[in-house]
Amino acid sequence: MKKIIDLTQRLEHGMRGVEFDTKYTVEHDGWNARTLHLYSHCGTHMDSALHFNAGPQTIDDIELADCVGRAWLVELDDISPRTPIMVSHLDARANDIEPGDAVLLRTLWSRQAGDPQHYRDNFPPISSELAEWLVARQVRMVGVESPSVADVNNLDELTEVHNILLHGQVIIVEGLTNLDQLQGPSCLFGAFPLKIADGDGAPCRAFAVDGEPDKEWSALLPN
Repeated sequence: MKKIIDLTQRLEHGMRGVEFDTKYTVEHDGWNARTLHLYSHCGTHMDSALHFNAGPQTIDDIELADCVGRAWLVELDDISPRTPIMVSHLDARANDIEPGDAVLLRTLWSRQAGDPQHYRDNFPPISSELAEWLVARQVRMVGVESPSVADVNNLDELTEVHNILLHGQVIIVEGLTNLDQLQGPSCLFGAFPLKIADGDGAPCRAFAVDGEPDKEWSALLPN
């Protein structure tokens, strides 16, 4: 039986954009409940086109069928910090990627999440060249382990890469983890965001199942 691999960061009080307040307790109210304060791009999350005004699509507009499908794992385990990811980094995997597929860029950068500043400032970003290639290839989703697809300290680059992908109808999933548990080269990948009205983005639960999607899953996937 195939194993479902959770690719989602656990949201914890005190991490960037996450705060929990106790609302009710069993001792005083009969049940436990908290109020969650979540930045829309905290942890493992999905961007909508509204995030960079790349179009009118909001997170609640994204169809669930577009959030799951076959993905190809690109192994970039040895890439250096801040090295732009180019089309050449895809190597032979570029020949496997077909329209409608997802691409998961495994950089092992999620291992740096314990150092929030380093994690945010020094990750290897997607280059504009690769972003344009993904759009031309009609890739449906791209997933990264870093907190963003582009350098968060360079607004021009950040805007350019997001706009290329989002204008091109590529769904962006950021902040993935546990990609090192995938054997590759392909898997069933899914990322389902919270359905937030008019959302520019939302935390999501991401997962993968190693191997080519079976017939039952394939029948549900977009053509």
